[in-house]
Amino acid sequence: MAEPQFLALDAMGGDFGPSVVIPGAALALKKHPGLQFLLYGRQPAIEEQLHAFPELAARSLVHHTDSVIASDAKPSHALRRGKGTSMWGALEAVRDGRAAFAVSAGNTGALMAMSRLVLRTLPGIDRPALAGQWPTIGNPSIVLDVGANIGATARELCTFALMGAAMSHSVFGIDRPTVSLLNVGTEEIKGAEEVKQAHAWLKQLNLPFEYRGYIEGDKIGQGIIDVVVCEGFSGNIALKTAEGTSKQIATYLREAMTSSLVTKIGALLASGGFAILKRRTDPRRFNGGTFLGLNGIAIKSHGGTDAIGFASAIEVGYGMAATGIIEKLTEDLVALQAEIDKVAAAMPPAEQTSDDKAGAGG
Repeated sequence: MAEPQFLALDAMGGDFGPSVVIPGAALALKKHPGLQFLLYGRQPAIEEQLHAFPELAARSLVHHTDSVIASDAKPSHALRRGKGTSMWGALEAVRDGRAAFAVSAGNTGALMAMSRLVLRTLPGIDRPALAGQWPTIGNPSIVLDVGANIGATARELCTFALMGAAMSHSVFGIDRPTVSLLNVGTEEIKGAEEVKQAHAWLKQLNLPFEYRGYIEGDKIGQGIIDVVVCEGFSGNIALKTAEGTSKQIATYLREAMTSSLVTKIGALLASGGFAILKRRTDPRRFNGGTFLGLNGIAIKSHGGTDAIGFASAIEVGYGMAATGIIEKLTEDLVALQAEIDKVAAAMPPAEQTSDDKAGAGG
């Protein structure tokens, strides 16, 4: 698969707009010198930043837009007023084939709604899932859905598993990712009916990943599973809880290391170890979520990140585009629905949940 050449950036998105997007793009260009950039937003503000990066300026085309999606705009408002904004322009570039992927640090709800409208969904997908990278003791994991949907049918959980595995392959180069369903226990009888039905199907489906059954929340950070699948309500709670716990531990550690002269000396002696810890838990390294299930690649960067974090989000899109994830998913999703129908038809009625019997999802 050919490496992506053009990408589209919403230069006005996020807390800092061009002052982060442009330096982030410059960092990405150093790693991938063949890239060219389509920059959408207010031209004077973009060009002011580009002056400091002549190499990037030479490989960029600025598309002026007067409008910007506000950080607190409701998705419905963004859809009504979205045309002509920097976010809309970046997504249109992907839809029209002028860019391999788009990156925005703007309003998450607006980006989700506009991406669905502009890019449309892949066959068999009703609702895209927001997938994110999760730092672990080992290699990072992919967790989805982390907030795009509240609730999910068994079929949707199976499609999340397939899409998460495809992202794991694209971003981390794992040939056959391991996949688990997030649940309240590992016993067969535990969990919501949709989760148990998805579990029953995934055990029998012939798909390009290895299904490992259920996983509990305390095991996500151990890095024993490449892809963790859940619906958006529980996924977002898990994500926010992990983020809050990380900040809490950092506060405890800082207070402990500055509580006395002895601890301050100890902290100085352990500074090398603290530097390693800081690097491994640096959220900028894991920046860049994506809406999986769209007919195009749209990457969501954290709104408050810096240039390093924004460059990480570009790297996620680059990996996905370089491996042709959309084309591969289009084929695999059709095969998945056929596999589920075959497995469901062979199951005794007593083993089918109401979701299966009603033919929900898909």
